[in-house]
Amino acid sequence: MWGYYGSKSKIVGKYPAPKFDTIVEPFAGTAQYALKYWERDVILIEKYDVIFNLFKWLQTCSKKDILSTQQLKHGESVDDFSWDCQERKDLVGFIITGAPSMPKKTASRWKTVVRPNTQQYRLESIANNLEKVRHRDIIYGDYQDSPDIKATWFIDPPYIVGGKYYKYGSKTINYEYLGRWCKERKGQVIVCEAEGADWLPFSPLVTSRGNKYQHKESVWISENI
Repeated sequence: MWGYYGSKSKIVGKYPAPKFDTIVEPFAGTAQYALKYWERDVILIEKYDVIFNLFKWLQTCSKKDILSTQQLKHGESVDDFSWDCQERKDLVGFIITGAPSMPKKTASRWKTVVRPNTQQYRLESIANNLEKVRHRDIIYGDYQDSPDIKATWFIDPPYIVGGKYYKYGSKTINYEYLGRWCKERKGQVIVCEAEGADWLPFSPLVTSRGNKYQHKESVWISENI
């Protein structure tokens, strides 16, 4: 729906389809897997208050609410305007640059001059997907606050290498413990990482291309059905 560092929007179709009626994403972010299979019951767990509050706010919004959002010109800052709520300001902070891990203040040249329709495109995408997020159960907390249920688990934590840019990044995670926790989940378990990670026996999935570099994605899949 909006650009976010580490989002799976371009490769989400490479992961196995869910085998259960309920999808759980313990490191929600923008929850691209749950968005793709939005007809299922969805439980998101998010520790970053900005993302959590954004989703809760979007669940109350109409298309008109989103499409009326102020768009910025090159060099303008979100601090130059008055906003009716912090969530709208944060949303704009996410769509005025590429794929940040936190809302930015100043509109980039790339998103305002080189591609001047980007903000409008993002807002329209969000407005058109509002119905897909209304039914989600969103929990504010750590991955360990996830319900202990049999489900399709899509686990996409900050990567052990490269995941340091999040508010709660790789330095805050005990990956040995996380690996054991993943193995204990019931149902279909899909765990994302980058090539080279060894806290689970990952296998290559796909090579994706970013703006500057190629990223080799890996996955660990377990089925306790």
